Amino acid sequence: MSTVVLGVTIVLGLAMGLSLYRVLAGPTVFDRLTGVSLIGTKSIILLLLLGVLGGNLGALVDVALAYSLITLVTTVALTKYLDRTEGLR
Repeated sequence: MSTVVLGVTIVLGLAMGLSLYRVLAGPTVFDRLTGVSLIGTKSIILLLLLGVLGGNLGALVDVALAYSLITLVTTVALTKYLDRTEGLR
């Protein structure tokens, strides 16, 4: 079980690297915003997987829930701001 979770954690880290590439090299603002949102979502899953590996899942569930709310609010705020200033339509 532990090796499977470790493997998934490594693959998730590599996927976060690809999302970071999309943030840095995205041709449009929408691509960059999508990349940031993907990194936030993958970070939440990574936190939970690290909690399973470390045996301290209870504490990290609270942190993951708080982080997910912060990510949601940030994504919505950036979308509203960029829609007004640069026109995402």
